[in-house]
Amino acid sequence: MKSIDDLKVKMFADGADLSGMLEMREKPYIKGFTTNPTLMRKANVTDYRAFARSVLASIVDRPISFEVFADDFEEMERQAREIASWGPNVYVKIPITNTRREASYELCRRLSSEGVQLNVTACMTLAQVTSTVEALALGVPACVSVFAGRIADTGRDPLPLMTECLAVLAPRPELELIWASPRELLNVFQADDIGCHIITLTNDLLKKLTLVGKDLDDYSLETVKMFFDDGRAAGFSL
Repeated sequence: MKSIDDLKVKMFADGADLSGMLEMREKPYIKGFTTNPTLMRKANVTDYRAFARSVLASIVDRPISFEVFADDFEEMERQAREIASWGPNVYVKIPITNTRREASYELCRRLSSEGVQLNVTACMTLAQVTSTVEALALGVPACVSVFAGRIADTGRDPLPLMTECLAVLAPRPELELIWASPRELLNVFQADDIGCHIITLTNDLLKKLTLVGKDLDDYSLETVKMFFDDGRAAGFSL
């Protein structure tokens, strides 16, 4: 099987815990970072601007995505312009729709045409990806984030869709497809096999990279030992 060094897909660390992000910054295989309001809330971030500034003061050499958190497009646009001003390595995450199911294509068109680097997020259909690509300005770097893991949660195989999305992006080398919300480390290899550009990974998944290529007989024995040790520690008797 492939080693981590053989993979072409770029791994981005997905999180909002500053210490965890700085830990991942030291890993040469981490090529970028993504955040979102939900991750920030879980990390107890209360001052969005201060958090972003502290991250950008420490991570200057890799792309970082920060998401708008408004629901109307006028306020999204204002937030996007401020976020974009924070640094040249910043990508602004724009959700594919607002909560009223109104598509954000025109907002993406305006921002992209002015050179704002976007990460259009929460996409789950080919139609959404196709319309997003049509809206993004030629030559301006952007990412299209498809939540493959959430698609898989519905019982659908995301691989055919992700392959179709790559074909839509193929004529636009400035655009990159993100395999978002992976559920297991296998997804990294699946993304790599189809030529996906980026996959986002939480720190919990990233820690599993040490398992890549592990001898399965050894892993089987470790699992048996874990069950035995836990049974003994619990003091079970029959």
